[in-house]
Amino acid sequence: MINWMRFLPAAQAGGGGPSGWDGHMMYSPFGGFSMILILGVLVVFVVLALRRGDGGREETPLAILKRRYAKGEIDKEEFERMKRELGE
Repeated sequence: MINWMRFLPAAQAGGGGPSGWDGHMMYSPFGGFSMILILGVLVVFVVLALRRGDGGREETPLAILKRRYAKGEIDKEEFERMKRELGE
């Protein structure tokens, strides 16, 4: 199997040292901070995505009324009366 890393410029540069190109991010002066920042941003995005859920897809009373009329659960007179009561 071919080692594809040897064809990458960063792998060939050999930055020489723990904070060089060949070192891990955590060894640089801001490595730990940047990792915490990245993980924090990911957590925030996940929490916001989960909170949205349906995100305002609740039916309005008029939409429920229209759906019930379309299904035949109520007749036209009931629909018109309830629509007037809703004020729309």
